[in-house]
Amino acid sequence: MGAYSFNYKLLFIMARNPASGDFLQGSTAAINTILAEEANRIGADVHQRMMHTSPWIDLVKKSSFPDGMGFQLTTLIYDRSLPTNDLAGNSVGLNWHSVGTTDSGGNVFDTGAVDGRVLDQPLDDTANSVQGPNGSGSDQRNYVNFSKSLKKYSIERAIIESPRINVDDLRYAAHRQEQLRAVLDSLAESTRHSWAERYRDEYDKLCDNTVACRADATKTQFFEDNEGSTTDALAAAGADLDGGSASKVKNQISNAVLDKIYFQMIRKGAGNDAYGRENGRPVFALVCSSEASNTLMKEGEFRNDVRYNNARVGELIAPLGVEKSWRGFYHLIDDLAPRYKDGSEGDLTRVEPYKVANGITSVNSEYDSADYEVAYVLHPSVYEAQIPAPFGGSNGLSFNPVDYSGEFKWTNILSESTNPDGTIGFFRGILAAASKPIKTELGYAIVYKRSDTTPSTV
Repeated sequence: MGAYSFNYKLLFIMARNPASGDFLQGSTAAINTILAEEANRIGADVHQRMMHTSPWIDLVKKSSFPDGMGFQLTTLIYDRSLPTNDLAGNSVGLNWHSVGTTDSGGNVFDTGAVDGRVLDQPLDDTANSVQGPNGSGSDQRNYVNFSKSLKKYSIERAIIESPRINVDDLRYAAHRQEQLRAVLDSLAESTRHSWAERYRDEYDKLCDNTVACRADATKTQFFEDNEGSTTDALAAAGADLDGGSASKVKNQISNAVLDKIYFQMIRKGAGNDAYGRENGRPVFALVCSSEASNTLMKEGEFRNDVRYNNARVGELIAPLGVEKSWRGFYHLIDDLAPRYKDGSEGDLTRVEPYKVANGITSVNSEYDSADYEVAYVLHPSVYEAQIPAPFGGSNGLSFNPVDYSGEFKWTNILSESTNPDGTIGFFRGILAAASKPIKTELGYAIVYKRSDTTPSTV
C-alpha cells in the first residue's frame, strides 16, 4: 500500500469543569461501555464512506476467503481454447469435408436402369457407404486442446490502532463528544482509504499488461506477462519498463493507445463481462485521473465523440456518477492515481499524494508536479478480493470473532505495570484479504508522461 496515514492524536483538554450529559461522571466502567458502543458505529461509518466513492471499492469483485483450507490457496485457471485441425494444436480452424463419396469425376454413381428408369444416387452403395470420411487418407478430425495453469495466492492482513486513551482524562475533557466523533471519523476514513489503496495496488500487481507511452520514434510499447510485477518495481528498473532510460516514456496518454487496447481486449474475449454495451459494442472501464480524462476528451479530432446514453450505463457504473462513455470506455475518476518522478539513474520514483510527519498528514506538493502517471483498464474478471468471514471458534472452543473488513473495537487490557486500573484503552481494527487471480490477461496498466502535450502513437 502507498504510504498514507491519518492523525489520530486526541487533544483531550484537561478542563476541571466537566460539562454534564456527555458521559457518566463517576464511572470508568460506564465510559468504557460508551466507547465500546461508539466503536460499533465505525463499521457502519466505514460502509457508508465506502459506498460509491471509489471505482476500486465499488467494482473489484469480492467474496469470502474459504475457512479450514490454510493461509495459501491455489486456483486452477483454464485459458481460452479454440478448435484446431491438428492434434498438436498449432493450426487454428476446422477441416470441413463433403458428406458421402463420389466417383473420380465428381459425378454421382449410375446404378443403371430399373424398369426403364435411370436411378442415379450420390452413394455407390447405400448399404455399405458411410456418411463422411471412411477412415482412409489423412486424419480429418479436429481437436480442442485445453490449456490450464495453477496460480497461488495467500491471505494478508494489516492492523490499525488508535493512540492510547486515558478514560479518566476523558471524564474531564472539554468537548469530549466532538473529539471522540472526530477520532471515529478518522478511523473510518482511514479504513476506506486503506481498502481503496489495497484494491488498486493488487490490481496493479496482478494485471498482465503494462503499456509504456513512448516517443514518436519508438511508439507505444505493450509488455505482456507482467503478472506479479508492480508498476513501482518496473518503473524502478527504467521508465520504458524494459530496463532503459526514463526519457523513453515521453508522451501523453492518447485515444489511439486506448483504441489498440480496446481491440486487444475484444480479441481476448473481454466483452463477455463488459460493464456495458452500446450499439452492440462492449464498453470497458478506464480508471484515470481527472486530468487524464480531460486530456482524452479534448484531444484533437476526438472532442466531439462524447455519447450520452444514460439508460444504458451499467448498474455497477451508474452509482459512481458516470453518464456517458468515451470511445468504448467509461471514464472512472481516481484523483489519487499513482504518480512518479524522474529518479537519479534513469528510473522512476513513486510520489505519494500525501506526506506524514509526526502523525500529521499534509498534501505533498511533489505529487502535483510529478511528470508520470498510471491509468488502468479495469475488468471485473482480472481478480477477486477474498475477505475472511468472522470466526468465533469450533469443537467446543470459543473466542471473540474478528471482523476483517475494518470494524474497530474498543480495547481495554488490564496490565499490572501499564494499566492496573483499566483506565487506558484504544481502538483496534484488523483488515485482511487475499487476492485470487483469474483472467489477469484482461488487465492493463498504462504509464504516460502527464506533463507532455503530445499524444502517444501506436
